[in-house]
Amino acid sequence: MPAAPPPPLPTDDPVLAGYRTPGGLVLDKVIDHLDRHCREFIAHSPFATLATADADGWPEISPRGGDRGFVHVLDEHRLALPDRPGNNRVDSLRNVAVNPRAALMFLVPGVEQTLRVYGTAELVGHDELDVDLTEFGRAPLSVLVLTVRKAYFQCPKSVMRSGLWDPAQRVEPGTLTPFGRVIKDHCALDVDLPDDATIRAGLAEEL
Repeated sequence: MPAAPPPPLPTDDPVLAGYRTPGGLVLDKVIDHLDRHCREFIAHSPFATLATADADGWPEISPRGGDRGFVHVLDEHRLALPDRPGNNRVDSLRNVAVNPRAALMFLVPGVEQTLRVYGTAELVGHDELDVDLTEFGRAPLSVLVLTVRKAYFQCPKSVMRSGLWDPAQRVEPGTLTPFGRVIKDHCALDVDLPDDATIRAGLAEEL
């Protein structure tokens, strides 16, 4: 069953009034489950962004990554997103605890389309699901289970315009300020922090 179409644009907004009505394919492509095409895409995705909001509606977006297929499709209506060790801010998880609405956007390197999945989320323990969520030799600290309300593939125009997967668009090492210096300045620290190479080496040991 296709998901419900979005509400019509308000005719009294002068900015929104300048947009044309979307075509039938743009609306009809929205589905309310994860079909074989969605499952295939998720199985090849090593990176996704998680969007949540707090009780007051303030948004949060968090990058999530792992091996290809690190987000598990439990069935055509549920996804399992393991939470790996991080900085322990757990902003997204705090949001889900008070506002279950959430969304994921999946990317596959080299593929210009993206997949957007929306639904309601809950947090469960890693041992509450009948699936092995071990990655890099560790079980997740918790698992976000998303019950799917709608899913659809986004057209490739934004990725094409950005040249996201074009090697020529890569920023050469040393172009940006080292991350350790950025954090030192943002936190007004008096001590030097590890350089990027040391940080990456430490992350590799943690994984």
